[in-house]
Amino acid sequence: MGTDMAAPGQPRCTSYDAIVIGAGIQGSFAAYHLAQRRRNTLLLEQFFLPHSRGSSHGQSRITRSAYPQEHYAHMMPHSFHLWQQLEDEAGIPLYRRTGLVVLGLPGDPKLEGCRRSMGPDAVLDAVTLAQRFPGLRPRPGEVALWDRSGGVLLADRALRAVQDAFCRRGGTVRDGEKVLRIDPGAVITVTTTAGLYRAPRLIIAAGAWTNAVVAPLGLRLPLQPLRIDVCYWREKEPGSGGAVTPCFMATGLPYAPHGIYGLPALEYPGLVKVCYHHGSPTDPEERDRIPSGSPRPHVSLLSNFISSYLPGLEPQPAVLESCLYTNTPDGDFILDQHPKYSNIIIGLASQVGHGFKLAPVVGQLLCELSLGEEPSHCMAPFTISRFPGVLRAAL
Repeated sequence: MGTDMAAPGQPRCTSYDAIVIGAGIQGSFAAYHLAQRRRNTLLLEQFFLPHSRGSSHGQSRITRSAYPQEHYAHMMPHSFHLWQQLEDEAGIPLYRRTGLVVLGLPGDPKLEGCRRSMGPDAVLDAVTLAQRFPGLRPRPGEVALWDRSGGVLLADRALRAVQDAFCRRGGTVRDGEKVLRIDPGAVITVTTTAGLYRAPRLIIAAGAWTNAVVAPLGLRLPLQPLRIDVCYWREKEPGSGGAVTPCFMATGLPYAPHGIYGLPALEYPGLVKVCYHHGSPTDPEERDRIPSGSPRPHVSLLSNFISSYLPGLEPQPAVLESCLYTNTPDGDFILDQHPKYSNIIIGLASQVGHGFKLAPVVGQLLCELSLGEEPSHCMAPFTISRFPGVLRAAL
């Protein structure tokens, strides 16, 4: 990827039907859908692939049907279908069904929203919960829901699969090229550190770097990049019943208002992934610069949860990594045209708990917007106009 060389001292200059900035999972799926429609598409990535600087790396992500928000619940069957299509095309497994337990107190809005999306038969009694998840120790009065569609997406493998499928359809990936300038117009010009590219349509799917890319286009979106602590916890007895077998989500906990989630051991043998659904504000360029001895309150929060709910795990993390998410004030995606330049589409879908599993649908929606097609789903929750005052003078 990114191996073509321009003549010495001369920038590469090439024309395409479409350009996508950002080769994370959303941008890669947008490029894939464009290539499916026989559009000659360029996918640009500022870092050399593969990399761990953004929101799409790692081996595992939860997928599920249970959603408190109706618009995401309605999108999930479509997303499962598109994941299956990619898996069939790639010829390798991209998803492991484990089931998912949603745990919380009756009346909690998120829990009740999940219950509505799953139906009345989703509630587990205590005996069935103990059979399916013997390592979990819920507190009295808590309710457990069962999402049989829940499981683990093999994230690194899935990202590579969609990029490979894009390339097989004639798409071009240029990695290690940072965007320096975007000149809007009927034909958009994108200048990078290695070349100059033109296309009549552009999709920006730059994750935590979105504002840096769109600011020169007169747009300032209310985005907050977060550094997420990704924690792995050792089983006290390897392979014991204390291990996490299905995936789980715990919602409505007083000391963890954003929720906690967990996945079976996958990345590291005998280590279970349990994380908090929130993080610390960060600059994406400074994510890994954490002063030694800095407090990690979310790790302490998780340790307390492990001790109480998952006593089969050691209460201190064995491995601590980090990941980037980028949140909007209301927690919903941004999938919309630039308010001034209708042939520039902006896609931001790396919110905590949403982005990866819905990426096939998000990519299709971004493709449809860029081609002027009727979107496959209602776009009202994802408009830029819900945030007033974001349009400013172009730099």
